[in-house]
Order: sequence, then structure tokens, then C-alpha cells
Amino acid sequence: MFYYLLKYVLLGPLLRLVFRPRIEGLEHVPASGAAIVAGNHLSFSDHFLMPAILKRRITFLAKAEYFTGPGLKGRLTAFFFRSAGQIPVDRSGKEAGQAAIREGLGVLSKDELLGIYPEGTRSHDGRLYKGKVGVAVMALKARVPVIPCAMIGTFEAQPPGKVIPNIHPVVIRFGKPLDFSRYEGMENEKAILRAITDEIMYAILSLSEQEYVDQYAAVVKAEEAAAAKDEKAGKERKFPRMPLS
Repeated sequence: MFYYLLKYVLLGPLLRLVFRPRIEGLEHVPASGAAIVAGNHLSFSDHFLMPAILKRRITFLAKAEYFTGPGLKGRLTAFFFRSAGQIPVDRSGKEAGQAAIREGLGVLSKDELLGIYPEGTRSHDGRLYKGKVGVAVMALKARVPVIPCAMIGTFEAQPPGKVIPNIHPVVIRFGKPLDFSRYEGMENEKAILRAITDEIMYAILSLSEQEYVDQYAAVVKAEEAAAAKDEKAGKERKFPRMPLS
């Protein structure tokens, strides 16, 4: 009930007013039945803009940190995300990927729409990164189509770290459903999973026209953070603080 209150009364109209999203290819999203909507992930606002414009309810897999914050703020945030149709997924540890797949298959088993970001995390620089194969596993196991989606302009509207969005035009573009029934029964073949995932990412790339990076976003983020740390340490060694006399 609260999901539809957010969508039609509280949050949806506000998002439409602020972002004024232009929707393209909405006819590619099936009116009924299970399907995966796989998109790029540029902004915190992506979680709410797509549900606001879709006619059907869509459930996203979201990082567990959104649901585990301390105090009253943490509880309110968790309540808000659950009410907005988000499912918490722990991204740490060896079982993280399997947990996400189980949750996703649970949504699809109810003939619902599942929203997923194959990159696994938000893009920190606006580029599109290599996709993780979990989306391919779910598509094959659930035997459902994958609808590619591109969020365009949300990075400029609300880049990482920005709380209050900028006024910036946004386009949400859906592509034709991708059918992978030809690979039925091959969900344990690594080469097949990689090929399917790459096909999905190429479809997203064609819609978004982003620059593509054939590396995982989390790896690039970690490398850049380590490089920045080393640079800072180098500057501190080069210019040591003089003791006060």
C-alpha cells in the first residue's frame, strides 16, 4: 500500500516535477508476466525514477547498507527503501552473489518485474562498466526476457555525494526485450553466462551511448582510491610537518 502512496501521491509527482523525465520505448516493458529490467546505474535517484514512471510495480535489489543504518534515521531509511520496493542484498562475502540470485528469483517466481544493475554498483564517473553474470543466471533459471534500460542525465542531476539534485533533463530509454531461451539449461556454463551478460551490457550501451570500460566498477573504484591514498601519503612524506619549537 505504501509503495503506491509513494508512487502516485508523495514521491512520484515530485520526481516528475523536478526531473521531468522523457520516456522512450515504454512499450517494450511487458504489461504482465515476469521480466528483468537491466539498466545502467548513475545516481542514487535511479532507484526511484524508474518505479515512478513504470505502470507496473518493479522490485530492485539494493545494497544492505541502506537497511542497516543506526538510530531513528537508519530505521526510517530502511522503512522507506522497503516501502519503495527494494530488497536488501549483502554484497560482502562469498555467498553475496548467490543471495542476490535467490532474492531475484523469488521476485520473478511471482510473475513480477525485477530491476537490477548488472554493474553491481553506481558508476562514479558516468562511464558504463563491465556487468556481473548474476543477471544472466537469473534470466536462464527463471526463463524470462531481459529488457535493457538506460538512465540518461541522472549523473548530472545527482552525481555521487550530492544530496539535493540539480535541475537537469532526464531520459529513461527502454530497449527491445532480449530472449536467451536458446541457452536454456546452460546456466552453469561460465562462457555462456559471460556472453549473455556482455550482450545485455552492449544493449544498455547502445541505448545510453556512454563510454564503456571493460573492467568491474568496484575494482576501478578501489584502484583509484588506493592511488589517491598513495599520492596523499607521498605528498606528506615530501613535505613533512616541522615540529613546533
